[in-house]
Amino acid sequence: MGVPKDLLYSKDHEWVKKGSDGTYKVGITEFAQKELGDIVFVELPETDTQINAGDSFGSVESVKTVSELYAPVAGTVVETNKELEDAPELVNESPYEKAWMVELKDIDSKGLDELLDAAAYEKLIDEN
Repeated sequence: MGVPKDLLYSKDHEWVKKGSDGTYKVGITEFAQKELGDIVFVELPETDTQINAGDSFGSVESVKTVSELYAPVAGTVVETNKELEDAPELVNESPYEKAWMVELKDIDSKGLDELLDAAAYEKLIDEN
């Protein structure tokens, strides 16, 4: 299982990627989508929603279960991935590229310091 080196990770298996425009994309990791199984539905927040680190900002439904999505950092939702409404299977097919879930601005940068780098995240999933 590949863990991209250019992302930051939460212990809840979400990833964060800084964009060139200062926004941050958030999605779930390959490990998380494999644990969930085939994704059949994704529920995401409205744009302009303020979310706090650790808060639920949506959910993913798989053939096995429904799982909450937890914000790895605080920020304001500026965009959601509308493709996931019609193609939730993208979460299984491309968790790091096509299946980002929300894009945030006005990030609490202190929250980024609490996230894991790729090596620490690999260690976390190896322990599971």
